[in-house]
Amino acid sequence: MHKLLTLLVFVVPAALPATANSGTTSPLEIGWNDLRSADSPAAQAAANASATLSWNLDGKTIQLAGYALPSDREGDLVYQFLLIPWTGLCSHMPPPPPNQAVLITLKTPYRLSETYETVSVTGVLKPDVEKTQLFLLDGMSVIESGYTMSSVEIAPADKVIGAEPQPRSNPWSFVRKKAGG
Repeated sequence: MHKLLTLLVFVVPAALPATANSGTTSPLEIGWNDLRSADSPAAQAAANASATLSWNLDGKTIQLAGYALPSDREGDLVYQFLLIPWTGLCSHMPPPPPNQAVLITLKTPYRLSETYETVSVTGVLKPDVEKTQLFLLDGMSVIESGYTMSSVEIAPADKVIGAEPQPRSNPWSFVRKKAGG
């Protein structure tokens, strides 16, 4: 009986730290501004000169909130989407730069309540330039994303962190210039 008690005393303390420290770490909560910088010359080769990628986040588990723009869907079930920092993308507006677009591929479809729904994704971020063709309400657009994530956890989000205001581009701006002199 004494040996059994001694064994239990040694087994229980050894089991507690393994349970408390299971090797999982909390995801790094980032904002869109964290995707803008580059810390290596390889980033220049992977993206165009106007938008470099952040390679210091490669392979890290991150959490990022943004707006879901579906690229592969069936009804309200979405299998793949672009996560972008602003809403209202149309074929007449310039798309976000590659370092401000993340291509999300889901293992299990997500029920999207609306286009540009605010969502938070958690998963491993990979710098990887991809082109995605989207059919928007007013036409077609090809958007280049600088990052990919797959098998992510997805949840509704309340706010988007670190997004700069959407650039405004008006195809009729020449009218105001001529009228103003």
